[in-house]
Amino acid sequence: MIKTLEWTDGAKPGEAAGIRFIDQRKLPVEEVYITCTTYEEVADAIRTMLVRGAPAIGVAAAMGVALGAKSLKTTDAAAFRREFEHICDVLAGTRPTAVNLFWAIRRMRDRFSAVATQQVATIQAALIEEAKAIYVEDLAANEAMGKHGATLMPSSGGVLTHCNAGALATAGGYGTALGVIRAAFESGKKINVYADETRPVLQGSRLTAWELTKDGIPTTVISDNMAGVMMAQGKIKAAVVGADRIAANGDVANKIGTYTVAVMAHAHGIPFYVAAPWSTIDLETKTGADIPIEQRDPREVTHVGQTQIAPDGIKVENPSFDVTPARYVAAIITERGIAKAPYEKTLRELSTAVVRS
Repeated sequence: MIKTLEWTDGAKPGEAAGIRFIDQRKLPVEEVYITCTTYEEVADAIRTMLVRGAPAIGVAAAMGVALGAKSLKTTDAAAFRREFEHICDVLAGTRPTAVNLFWAIRRMRDRFSAVATQQVATIQAALIEEAKAIYVEDLAANEAMGKHGATLMPSSGGVLTHCNAGALATAGGYGTALGVIRAAFESGKKINVYADETRPVLQGSRLTAWELTKDGIPTTVISDNMAGVMMAQGKIKAAVVGADRIAANGDVANKIGTYTVAVMAHAHGIPFYVAAPWSTIDLETKTGADIPIEQRDPREVTHVGQTQIAPDGIKVENPSFDVTPARYVAAIITERGIAKAPYEKTLRELSTAVVRS
């Protein structure tokens, strides 16, 4: 199982206490692991995309809060609360679009409030316990999503995915969109994957292809501008992607280029599915127009690695995400079940559903 991140107590020889991440910036050429020993390092790991993917960011933030609280030396309740809130604020300021980040921090704040009158050591232990619970729940959610979503996959043929919504985008294991693909493949469906390279950071060609190759799932990497012709040629039977935030009306924020894939799938009569844990559903955000879109460093566009591919001083737009209108989404797959239009109704219904394995 790919371990995207894990809490380490420093009990093993040579192991530092903190949060151990696979450095996704190095993949697929190098498989390097880095241990963050402070919450500031965790915040930097999220900001620089050492760890990325909405569910993984949420788990990392929860662990970062616990790690920061664990390091506090004060025994004064008021001082501890002030420092705890500062830690939460720093982590919340790392990336704006993925709602899982804010969901996880809110959950850590709720756990703090529940034990705030206890001794500091008790509070610290409770926060670590909560972060570990979020990790375990994420793994379970991925497996449940996979089981639900596998039923929607074709019995054979090509499935397109965009960006990386696999183990690397979550706590590890199955992943979201790739969890659906993995579960379908394991059930005996004869599917093969087309992985969009996903410019500008190439999460599809670097990360998705790396994961699926490890699993022995037939995978073909294509550049982003090839998806339409593959659909026209009948090579793609379905598309499935992850999400960073899903509004109450079913609008989906995901990696830039997802909107294009959805429009092309609609034009070719191909179902376009979204797989995401419930922590990605944001019922407080009415439509995709209300979702903040992160703008990232222009260098991601003007360079591939250290190689410059655009003229000096050229104007660059680099939104990290786009919003796909709900009308293009055939179904939203969560661990609670599958929602279909009208999403205002079905997502509300799932909000009270009990997760069953």
